[in-house]
Amino acid sequence: MERLGTGIGWRPEIADAVERMPGIDWVEAVAENLCPGHLPESLLRLRERGVTVIPHGVSLGLGGADRPDEARLTALAERAEALGSPLVTEHIAFVRAGGPLTASPLLEAGHLLPVPRTRDALDVLCENIRIAQDALPVPLAVENIAALISWPGEEMSEGQFLYDLVDRTGVRLLIDVANLHTNHVNRGEDPAKALDELPVEAIAYVHVAGGFERDGVWHDSHAHPVPQPVLDILSDLASRVTPPGVLLERDENFPEPGELEQELGAIRGTLERAGAQAPKSALPEPVTPRETDTDADTDPARQRLALAQTALLSALVGGTPVPEGFDRVRLGVQARALAAKRADVVAKVAEDLPQILAEGYRPAFLAYAQGHPMTGGYRRDALDFAEHLLLAGRPEDAETRRRLRHWWLERSGPAPLSGHPAARLARATRRVLLRR
Repeated sequence: MERLGTGIGWRPEIADAVERMPGIDWVEAVAENLCPGHLPESLLRLRERGVTVIPHGVSLGLGGADRPDEARLTALAERAEALGSPLVTEHIAFVRAGGPLTASPLLEAGHLLPVPRTRDALDVLCENIRIAQDALPVPLAVENIAALISWPGEEMSEGQFLYDLVDRTGVRLLIDVANLHTNHVNRGEDPAKALDELPVEAIAYVHVAGGFERDGVWHDSHAHPVPQPVLDILSDLASRVTPPGVLLERDENFPEPGELEQELGAIRGTLERAGAQAPKSALPEPVTPRETDTDADTDPARQRLALAQTALLSALVGGTPVPEGFDRVRLGVQARALAAKRADVVAKVAEDLPQILAEGYRPAFLAYAQGHPMTGGYRRDALDFAEHLLLAGRPEDAETRRRLRHWWLERSGPAPLSGHPAARLARATRRVLLRR
C-alpha cells in the first residue's frame, strides 16, 4: 500500500494557502465538486509538483438499500482517472431512501446517515461495495461515519461490522478518528474497543477533524480545532499500526493558514510520539477477501433495509412518526442538524439567495425544510425554496420579492413543452410569477 504521508482536505476557500503550506504530501478533494474536464488550477499545480490528489465521494450511498447508481460510479471513476489517483474513497452510510423498493417517493437526506449494524445491512453493503470495486479503476476505501443516533436491534459493534466487511470484500478502510470520538460521546462506544476489533492492516489512511459539544451531544462540524481526545485516539491507533496517511479535514470556518499549520504540526507530533513507543511495523497491507457466496440473493435483505431506512429518513425530513425503538429526542437533534446542513449547502450552491433575503434567509429556509423534503439535489432545492416563497407572496418587502422573482425566473429555464403534469405545473407557476 502506498505511503501518503501528511495531508489536508483541499477546499476552494483555502486553495492558495494549501499550495503554500510546507510539508503537504497529499490532498483530498470532494469528488462531487470536481469536473474532470475543468479541474481547478490549484489542483493541477499540486499534481505537477507531485502532490497526490484523492477524490472523496459523499453521495454514492453505499450503505443504502439500492444498488449503486451506475452514473455516480462512472463519475467517481472519471475523477480518479483525471487526477491520476491511487485510490478513491466513500462512506459507509446511506444518503437517500424510498423509491421503487418501497413504492414511495425518493427522499434525499442531504448528509450521511448511519446504517444499522445488522446482518441484512452488512449483506447489502458487501454486495454494493463489490459492485463499486468492479466499476472503479483504482482501489476503494470506505469511511466509518459520525452518528447522532443509534439503530435499535443492532447485532454487531462497529469494529465487528468493519472486520466482517473487510473479511468479505477486501475493501480498504478510511478510519476517521474524529468519528470514533463522536460515537463515543453520542453512543457510548469505546474507541479503544473499536480499534481492538477492526482490521488495522486494511487501513488506507486516517481522517482527523474537529467538532463541538452542545447539551451532551458531539457535533462533527469540521469547522473547529481538533480537540485533544481526537488526538489521543489517533495516538492509540498509531501505536498499533503505521497509518499510510493522515489527513486534516476542515470544511467551514477556516482559520488563518498558520492555525491550520499548527494543527498539522500537532498531528505530526502525535504520530511521532506514538510511533516511537510502538513496535516497528511495515505499512499495512490490504486483506484478501475470503471466499463467499457472491451470488447469494440479497433482494429480501434489500427490501427489509429499504423499509427501515425509508421510515427513519421520512421521520427525519418529512415529519412522519418516529419508528419504534429510536430515541425521539436524539432524532429531533438529528433532524435539526440535517435541516441546518441543508440550509448551509443551499447557501453555497445558490449564494445569491442569502444575499437577496439577508437575515431572513435562514429562518425562512428552516421553516420551508420542515414540510418540504429534498428530492432532487441542492440546486433543485434552492429553486423549489424560492418558488415556495414567491407563491406564498413572500418576502413581504416588494423590492426583495422582485429581486427573488428575477433570480428564480432567470434560473428556472424556459417553460417546458411536454404535456407531463409536472411540466404543466411548471408552466402555471411561471405564469403566476411573471404576473407578480
